[in-house]
Amino acid sequence: MFGIGELSRTSGCPIETIRYYEKSDLLQEPPRSSGGHRLYNESHRKRLGFILKARGLGFSLEKTRELLSLSENNTRSCNEALELVENNLTAVNEKLAELQIIKDSLLVMAKNCQQCCPNAKAPNCTIVDALQHS
Repeated sequence: MFGIGELSRTSGCPIETIRYYEKSDLLQEPPRSSGGHRLYNESHRKRLGFILKARGLGFSLEKTRELLSLSENNTRSCNEALELVENNLTAVNEKLAELQIIKDSLLVMAKNCQQCCPNAKAPNCTIVDALQHS
């Protein structure tokens, strides 16, 4: 058994986030010591690792909850997990397309500035102008 500070240090997850996951019912609230301190065990550490991996892959709290449910229920299908992953992959691809548009716009702005006015005063900068007239 170990405290929230150790769980935070070993997982890299801030204490406030661990508490939030408990309040969100993603992480089971642990028993408490006689002094009122949370006492975690290895199953808490593993579950938190699962949550952090899922969140790191872009899954929402709700989708992470669904994935946890799948991991705990041997009557459910792997296809359910696959559907969650495919849906998340679609969302990631959409976000990548949006980011590519932003990147292209920034590259054009930088190129225009380098060609037209690298030493101009800020009010005459093509970047400032582009942002003011967008």
